[in-house]
Amino acid sequence: MTQQEHDHLAGSADATHADVEQQLQPIPESARTRKVSGQFWIWAGANLAPINWVLGALGINIGLGFADTVTVLVAGNLIGMVLFGFFVLLGQRTGATGMVLGRAAFGRRGNYVPAAIQAVLGIGWCAVNTWIILDLVMALFGRLGWVDPTQENYGWKIGVAAFLMALQVLISFFGYKAIAAFEKWTVPPTILVLTAMSAVAWFGLDIDWSYAGPPGAILTGAERLAAMSAVMTAIGIGWGITWFTYAADYSRFVSKAIPRPRLYLASVLGQFLPVVWLGVLGASLATKSGEIDPGQLIVQNYGALAIPVLLMVLHGPIATNILNIYTFSVATQALDVRVKRQVLNVLVGFFALAAVVFFVYQQDFASVLDAWLIGLVAWVASWGGIMLVHYYLFERRLPTGPERLFDPIGTQRLPVLNWAGLGALACGIFATWLFMYGLLPATQGPIALAMNGLDLSWLAGGITSAAVYAVFGRRIHQRYATRLEPAARTAPAEPEAGTRNG
Repeated sequence: MTQQEHDHLAGSADATHADVEQQLQPIPESARTRKVSGQFWIWAGANLAPINWVLGALGINIGLGFADTVTVLVAGNLIGMVLFGFFVLLGQRTGATGMVLGRAAFGRRGNYVPAAIQAVLGIGWCAVNTWIILDLVMALFGRLGWVDPTQENYGWKIGVAAFLMALQVLISFFGYKAIAAFEKWTVPPTILVLTAMSAVAWFGLDIDWSYAGPPGAILTGAERLAAMSAVMTAIGIGWGITWFTYAADYSRFVSKAIPRPRLYLASVLGQFLPVVWLGVLGASLATKSGEIDPGQLIVQNYGALAIPVLLMVLHGPIATNILNIYTFSVATQALDVRVKRQVLNVLVGFFALAAVVFFVYQQDFASVLDAWLIGLVAWVASWGGIMLVHYYLFERRLPTGPERLFDPIGTQRLPVLNWAGLGALACGIFATWLFMYGLLPATQGPIALAMNGLDLSWLAGGITSAAVYAVFGRRIHQRYATRLEPAARTAPAEPEAGTRNG
């Protein structure tokens, strides 16, 4: 083969990959990667972010001791990430995004409900993570003498937010390959910097490893257990649960030739290791002052070293937000929106920037963040329970491909509205609220209040939705499964009307 022929084939493959990514269809084997390491870097990069040491500090901030906070972080994230791996495998198996997968459980139009929620949450997360960047940048600017750190600096924050949002949108604009390349080349040096940062904190600073709570107000008994359960929901298992809806969007690009255990392990470790590591770092720093503000955590504890650390840590939120922006675009396309993915990437930047302005003016960020995360668990735990039942119980042995998920509206192979799935989702969300105990009164359910603040919302929501769907969803699924003739199971899918090249 001549060099010209090789270059032509390579160019054709890139073009095919780009075309496949622009429309909602199963990712063909020819457009998939055989490198499982990319999944590790993607999920590690998404979690090497300042928000994760904020989450660790949140446990100290609400009155828990260091040992209790670390216990919640490790145990909760272990449970959440183990479940997360099963959603990763769904993407590899089907080549479909998370919100497209939901069409089987919620119906062709019924799936608009979770897809719309996911799109809105993509905007919200992008705003939260950009706010974290702003705080770090302002701390850096204050150290350099460019701004007065005692002032609010709203103009500076909004200006920097606009610049950073444009950078995030630019990376995600070019799709999965650009995202994977960014994570691959930027995560390793970030790990080195954070390793040095952790060493300075744990061996050079006066960390109170035996910290048991604020002086004179150490939590005991039911209060301690309730606080641990609340943190478990917000930053333990709740953190792993929030990634369920994202998993398949990126694992769909992994070749089916890759052994499932390898993909599972790479993805789970990519999530678990940085979350726990940074959570422990944030908790240990917070034992010195109880501070939760990310910029102040750095400036107060690192002094002159804050400048290089802050510059490198900027990577984390950007690496997270390019996933939020990309997932927003494919979730919006699952609503049958006839807009190109790149255009949607730009639109989410404007929406998220508006949300950033809202967060900039919020003073009690701990309460806002806690309410936000608990709100996520309310629906994602319920959605996850339904999806696990559908794909690991109902369709575990059904030899069907994902083609019917991409059928146009009116298909005979999917219900228009799957009331079993929608009803189970509503029941799960309601059960989640009943057992929820957040920092805000609206996020405190009656059962949690009756149990003195014990928060079992994620467990109640997941089990309730899964049980309801297992009982009422099987008959509906079997009715449509009988329509999947062998020929239809293997026929190539046609792009949806209105989603070609968009």
